[in-house]
Amino acid sequence: MKVEQLSITLPDKTDSLVRITTLLAGSCINIKALSLADSEPFGHLRVVVNDTAKAIQILAEHRFEVETSEILVLEVPDRPGGVASVLQILNDVGLSVRYLYAFAQKTGKSGLIIFRIDALDSATKTLTEAGVRVLSSEEVFAL
Repeated sequence: MKVEQLSITLPDKTDSLVRITTLLAGSCINIKALSLADSEPFGHLRVVVNDTAKAIQILAEHRFEVETSEILVLEVPDRPGGVASVLQILNDVGLSVRYLYAFAQKTGKSGLIIFRIDALDSATKTLTEAGVRVLSSEEVFAL
């Protein structure tokens, strides 16, 4: 149920972001989700792509430093309190969220949110038992 994410530090945010997205597009790698955070003087890009190994290879060939981490992609009800309900489940068992970012979905019935959570296995078990849908890599890439 874990999904692999790429993390890249960008020395020049705009130029590097254009180069990375162009390189991925030119290699037929689809970006499924991304987040760019500003931490002067650098940017920190997190991306979920449909071919992680190929993306790492392409970016490394162009001298980008790429790290990987595991995340959870959760289906959250698209209504007031949807995110709060998931956060409460995690809080109740003492699990910390390091960061999260949204992932658009067409249906409008639910949203997808990417969570970087301490103790991923424990979080997956807790969330699944609470009825929260945790997507697999295959499901994310099929969206």
